[in-house]
Amino acid sequence: MAPPVGPADPHARELLTRGRLTVEGRLVDASNVTLFCSVELDGLSAQAVYKPVSGERPLWDFPDGTLAGREVATALLSEAAGLGRVPPTVLRDGPFGEGMVQLWVETGDEELIAVRSPKDVPDDWKIVLHAHDRAGEPAVLAHADHPGMRDLAVLDIIANNTDRKGGHVLVGTDGTVYGVDHGICLHAEPKLRTVLWGWVGDPLPAETLEKLRALPEKIRGDLGEQLAPHLTKLEISAIAERAEMLVATGVFPEPGDDWRAIPWPLF
Repeated sequence: MAPPVGPADPHARELLTRGRLTVEGRLVDASNVTLFCSVELDGLSAQAVYKPVSGERPLWDFPDGTLAGREVATALLSEAAGLGRVPPTVLRDGPFGEGMVQLWVETGDEELIAVRSPKDVPDDWKIVLHAHDRAGEPAVLAHADHPGMRDLAVLDIIANNTDRKGGHVLVGTDGTVYGVDHGICLHAEPKLRTVLWGWVGDPLPAETLEKLRALPEKIRGDLGEQLAPHLTKLEISAIAERAEMLVATGVFPEPGDDWRAIPWPLF
């Protein structure tokens, strides 16, 4: 049997779209119904996550039944912008109806986000906040100063990610940093909530600025058409506005004052 299809395989999207999806189990810690599956097509196979629309929990600030589409839209945005890495993600019918299907990412032992004692934080890591643990000892939330994480932080800004927990950042066995769980992204109103605040005030890399400058035109073209089945016109135009804001300021923004800027739990 051929080895499982990985995120970089050009056949991954077709496999997810057309393959036979078999539910193997459920990830019980997820807020919405999240099923672990195998998928097979013409001798190719992989593992995947399937989130049926029917299993989405209602939210007060996001329309019902839109979370799966937002996951797909964020993956499309990431690919088109060249920012962050999201595993291949599609919207398709499955055993429990239409839902999001995303390639499963095998991870190694590398840790890029952690809550630690201040003395245990590597010198090249970024500290996000200072706190105290249950025993009253000093603790910090910190993350690595990693290019893949930095790109993911920019993706979160333009996607207006409302829930970038530490567990939503994966380091694949290929060494690539992947972002997952993007169901509550792309709202038109500011809602950025993330653990990746370590670069606040730092200049955006020149390469990142070039990608952001190109994004509004892409949104007015093919990318906007690809996003249209999943988002409103207002939500799509807000993506371009956020990209233009970043280009205008040229730095990683500070957290907003009108909402809680760090998710809870952190992981």
